[in-house]
Formats: sequence, C-alpha cells, structure tokens
Amino acid sequence: MVSRITTFAFDGIEARPVDVQVQLLGGQPHFSIVGLPDKTVAESRERVRAAFSSIGLALPPKRIIVNLAPADLPKEGSHYDLAIALALLVSINAVPSDALERMAAIGELSLDGHLQPTYGALPAAIGAEAMGLSLICPELSGAEAAWGGGNVIAIESLMAFINHCAGRLQLKPPEAGNTKALPSLPDLRDVKGQEGAKRALEIAAAGGHNLVFCGPPGSGKSMLATRLPGLLPDLSPKELLEISQIQSIAGLLERGELSRRRPYRAPHHSASMAALVGGGARARPGEVSLAHHGVLFLDELPEFPTQVLEALRQPLETGDAVISRANRHVRYPARFQLIGAMNPCRCGGGPAEGNCRKKPKCLQDYQGRLSGPFLDRIDLFCDVPPVTVADLNLPPPVEGTKEVAARVLKARRIQAERFAGMEHDTRAVNADLSSKQIEEVCLLDDASRKLLTDAAERFSLSARAYHRVLKLARTIADLDGERNIARHHLAEALTYRWRDPAVSSLLTA
Repeated sequence: MVSRITTFAFDGIEARPVDVQVQLLGGQPHFSIVGLPDKTVAESRERVRAAFSSIGLALPPKRIIVNLAPADLPKEGSHYDLAIALALLVSINAVPSDALERMAAIGELSLDGHLQPTYGALPAAIGAEAMGLSLICPELSGAEAAWGGGNVIAIESLMAFINHCAGRLQLKPPEAGNTKALPSLPDLRDVKGQEGAKRALEIAAAGGHNLVFCGPPGSGKSMLATRLPGLLPDLSPKELLEISQIQSIAGLLERGELSRRRPYRAPHHSASMAALVGGGARARPGEVSLAHHGVLFLDELPEFPTQVLEALRQPLETGDAVISRANRHVRYPARFQLIGAMNPCRCGGGPAEGNCRKKPKCLQDYQGRLSGPFLDRIDLFCDVPPVTVADLNLPPPVEGTKEVAARVLKARRIQAERFAGMEHDTRAVNADLSSKQIEEVCLLDDASRKLLTDAAERFSLSARAYHRVLKLARTIADLDGERNIARHHLAEALTYRWRDPAVSSLLTA
C-alpha cells in the first residue's frame, strides 16, 4: 500500500505540487528519500524518526521508501517534513487511511514532534486552494496561510493532528493576520529649499519613473529619497498579494501580518549580486524582488560594483529577475522604481564647487563607473545644489507630503482610467508603457515633435531614451491634468533627461 499526500516545491513565488508517496517494504530496515532531494530534505528522515519516538510511536522495522514526484524537480528546504510524517502515520495505521484525502501539507518538524514555522506558507495556501485541497500547516504559520483564501488546518504538533483525526480535538480554521501598523513616514515639509528636486520627485512618483539625484554631500539627496514612499498610493489587493508571496518565500512575514505600504529597500553599496538580484544556494529573492511594486534606493550609486549595477539592466527593462541554475531558471517579479543618489565626484563637491582635488578627471572617472546602457534606463537626472544657510533659515514649506501625494494620486487615477480602456494589457503607470501604447497615448503636435526630433538628433538619443522622454512628458501632462502633451511638457522632460548646459539653448530657441 502506498500512502500519498501533496506538498509543494517553490519555483520563484509559484508553488508547484509535489506528490509525496510512502511505501513500506520487506527487507532490511532502511529509511530512504528519493526524488532529487537536497541535503535538508534528506535529513527529514532523522527529524521524522525522532518526532515519532517523542510521541510514543516507532517506525516499523521495514524498508521505508519516500518518493517525491516528479522526480526530476529539485526539492529544497525543510518544509517537506510534515508531509512525509503524515503519510507515514497513514502507512503505520496511526490515523485513518482517508485522513489525507484532498489534503496538502507544509511544515518543519522539531525533534519533540512540534511544528516550526516555515517559509512559503502563503504561496502554498494559494496553490492548495487552486487545486481544491485543504492545507495542513504549522500553527505559527496559520495566520499567514489564511490570507490564501482556502481551507487551512493549523496544527501545533503531530499529536494534535492524531487527536484531531480521532475526534478528541477539534481544530478551528486560523484567522488571517492583521494589517501591520507602521510608523508614520517622514514628511516632505521637512526638506527646506530644493524645489527643483521636489518637482522631480513628484514626477517620478506620479509615473513610476526611475530617478537619480546628483549633488554634494549634505544637499539632501537621501532625505528626498526617503520621502518618496509617502507620495505613492497604497498597494492594490493584487499588488499586495504578489508582494506578500515574495516576502513569504523570503521569510519576512511575521505572524502573518501584511502591510499595504509599498516596500522601500535601501541596500548598502557593498551588497553582492546575489543579495541585490537574488540567488544563493536556494535561489532566494534579492532586493530588487523585495522592492517589487515599491522603491529600491541605491545611495552612493557609483560605489556599487559595476557587475552588480549591470545586472540591474534586465530587471529594469522586463520587470523580472531571472536566476539561472544548471538545471532550471527561477523567476521572481521585480517591477520596482529605482532611485539613486550620487556625489558629482569621489571628492564630494565636484569641480563646480571648487572642492575637487583632481578636477576634471576625478569627476569623469567617478561618473564613468555608470555605463551608458545603465544610464539609458534612467528617466530623470536631477542636480541637487548645496543647501545654503538662507535655505535653512526659511520657515517650513507650505506644501508637504499630503499635498503632493494628492496630486500624485490624481495623476495615477488618470493613468488607470486611460489604460482601462486600452486593448493591450498594461500596468497603470506611464513608466511601463509599451512601444505600441506610446503611439496611442503620447500624441505630439508639430512644435513638440520638432523639438523632440531636434533633441534626438543633436544628442544622439537611443530609441529607448526617445521613448522614455515621451513617457516622462506624458506624466508631466497628467500632473497638469491636460489630455495632450504640450511643448512645455516635452521641454521639461528633456531637461530631466540631459544635464548638458547646451540643452538650455535648444529648449529656449
């Protein structure tokens, strides 16, 4: 007789079903697990053996074979323990043979038979619900799994499940975790001066555009970046579910609490490629995926290793982070908004301020660490001048985060309404417009088209840069509440695209 139960292997945030098959055979006592398990899965036999002994059960002196099908799918992690243990309980008649019908299980066993919380409970619950199965999971993961919407059974230990099957214990479905209460975000009103940088930040928030601040130390670049999450609207239910699945795989959901605030990730410039893009022994999500539908802030941008920055080019373009392995590819969603901050040169102030000891070579070498293809994916470049004493003595600005966020929300609603009537599937921000959609929503009059054509020819704009200028102009027009892109919208977009002083003469001509 073969006992069966379903569990899951995680391919990115997708929970792929795995059929756990247990059979007892005659011969020398031996416990083997087959089906391409890694070392953690292979060690399940010792955890299961100890857990059975702790609750007064002994494995029969037979050959025990556990097969994890499909056999060519790599199995990683300790969450296979519970499924193997439950199938064994059926095989030794400790629970009825029909106790595991239409059931899936995920969880890690302790040596005393209790269950430890495990990563991936939310994707597993969603996968089980899609297959019409009930999910058995650890009690400490029940609040997280309940967000999946299906039938969840949260158990504290193996003995609790045995008592539940015998009718001695009635298990209630767990309640979904609470929405996490977070501290208030810093207010844009705290930033004195820097009106140009605030304008760039507002445009970036309204259209989901990538932005790089460049200025001397102490000019407020990081301060501005930390105010961006407060300008962004809350997550939609679909976005919240996607982000929560990534956080579940990464083990970042505490007590099943979800947050409707968009993620904000700020890794140090010493971060490795695996930390930023994803990878490691189990291909875990990196910072770009943890910032999905949110903000990835890279301070001291040129200090990041060149190889790491170049690895961002593909996620910035496609919205996915693909981690390649010898026998598979793992894909995590990574549609984030990149905000960078950098000094003009390694000395800090740059030649214009007279603080550079090696001008102009220092500036050229420092900014030269950022490749052209990487910079081509940035929509806005904003120079942040030093803050003067006069700026610091000014009273607090009239407008703060609340007022700017209201304009951003209005612009995003305009975009959502526009995209809802389009035939092509798209996201609801201008930064993600496809080439076909740009032709539909970024219509120019003759004066605007001539301006863009002259700029493209004089500054050798690539096709990507040409389209990004149009997307940026579309966002500026949306902030103004105008249906069509006017010449001044396009002119402002071009000033953010290029910092060459020669641009001014073209735009004012």
